[in-house]
Amino acid sequence: METFNGAVMLISHDKTFLDNVTSRTIEISNQKVYDYKTNYSHYLELRAERREQQENAAKNQQRIIDQYETLIDKNRAKASKAAFAQSLIKKLDKMERIEVDEEDNQAMYFRFPPPAHSGKIVLTVEGAGKKFGDKRIFSDAEFIITKGEKIGLVGRNGEGKSTMMKMIAKKLEHEGKIVLGHSVLMGYFEQDQEEKLNPKKTVLETIDELAVGDVRKQVRGLLGSFLFRGDDIDKKVQVLSGGERGRLALCKLLLEPYNLLLMDEPTNHLDIRSKDILKKALIDYEGTVIMVSHDRDFMKGICHRLFEFRDGHVKEHLCDIEEFMQLRKVERLNELDLDKKEKKQETVAAKPVENAAVKKNENAEQEAAQKQIRSQIKKSEEIISKLEEKIKVLDEQLADSAQYQKLMNDKTFFSNYNQLKSDLDAEMEKWEQLSEKLV
Repeated sequence: METFNGAVMLISHDKTFLDNVTSRTIEISNQKVYDYKTNYSHYLELRAERREQQENAAKNQQRIIDQYETLIDKNRAKASKAAFAQSLIKKLDKMERIEVDEEDNQAMYFRFPPPAHSGKIVLTVEGAGKKFGDKRIFSDAEFIITKGEKIGLVGRNGEGKSTMMKMIAKKLEHEGKIVLGHSVLMGYFEQDQEEKLNPKKTVLETIDELAVGDVRKQVRGLLGSFLFRGDDIDKKVQVLSGGERGRLALCKLLLEPYNLLLMDEPTNHLDIRSKDILKKALIDYEGTVIMVSHDRDFMKGICHRLFEFRDGHVKEHLCDIEEFMQLRKVERLNELDLDKKEKKQETVAAKPVENAAVKKNENAEQEAAQKQIRSQIKKSEEIISKLEEKIKVLDEQLADSAQYQKLMNDKTFFSNYNQLKSDLDAEMEKWEQLSEKLV
């Protein structure tokens, strides 16, 4: 993206990515738009300075207003000073009041409950491997995780990180042994956890049906710490945004005193402030954590031991994410996938040069194939545009409180709404796959 010559507008919750890519930040806050000609981190500094200047200007203005009002009260009753008092009143009426931008301090707050006691060895993996049909993902994984460790699984997409998480969670058959330690109570946040919530249940029902014992008395307070307050708890899951579903899925992890947390891309739909709060909660958590994340900034300070999934093997690194990225000579974790593509290109480049006639024929075939792919991409983009427009119309209906009440019982509406979102996700994935085929 840094080498792209055109204009790019993006929304991201990855601070490091924003800092490396962007040179302009547009803030939308309290129905106002502010334009900063700088990256995200510098924007935060400038925004704090702007608010401080507003506060100082507002205080100075208020001092003047107080002085005027004091003089008006003193002089309005005196006939000789009545004209003077009236002039001050007119000045006050014409004065444009300085407004200080309200800060959006709304953020979820939580701590993981103290973990239940477990043995010193939390997880033992011996000779573990996995293949799907003829495709080998990885083999001979060997490691031991002890109580209280925070472990990161890193590597390129498709190398087996999420597969290993599913194997540990006993959701996939596998080769070798994966054994949980004594009294290990495991909580698993899957990559698509928010999509597995029951869309027909309300926010309150989702948590209340899982809460037991004393936790049931704290359900409303627990939901409040995840920003579900007032009427929000009666919303159906099917109308929640991706971020709201992500917060609700995280909330479920607080219902049990788990001593082992499996966290597979837990920040996918979280805003930057919520990610920071989750990060602090994981740092303070006294149990064991195994995490998969492509967010370098999020992993920094949490994981101090990494297992890299690479070329069918699992390699241990006794370092944090910063050192690992220096070792791999990348600035962002998704660049590991670029490394994979470059290897393929090197393999192609290393093939012997064939005779000119054959090469010319291959070039013609390749150009024809590329032309077809470009045509398919254009068609896919048109479909995406139409789906986004349809979803936008339905979103506007949901945002209208009067219409929302009518739609609550309209099963056809939500069925259509969810189908459009599924179609959009599928088409976006198709577009991405086609784009990767372009040379």
